[in-house]
Amino acid sequence: MAKVNIKPLADRVLIEPLQAETKTASGIIIPDNAKEKPQKGNVVAVGPGTKDEKMTVKVGDTVLYGKYAGTELKLEGTDYLMMRESDILAIV
Repeated sequence: MAKVNIKPLADRVLIEPLQAETKTASGIIIPDNAKEKPQKGNVVAVGPGTKDEKMTVKVGDTVLYGKYAGTELKLEGTDYLMMRESDILAIV
């Protein structure tokens, strides 16, 4: 896991999306233009939370999130997503 110099504020989380599947379970190779946007990633940085709610995710967790959740960032050649903790659906 890469070390980043970003500290999210309040209830925001920085996520590194996992790579999209390149093959189906039966072995069919998926072309680039037919790949789905990944909905699973690793938590890289977590904000301190709000005064009303503490953060439930922590650095290193693998999470599921909505298809269109978050704001895309590119830092040092790596893609990241910045989103609120409420946009995260589950911890895997």
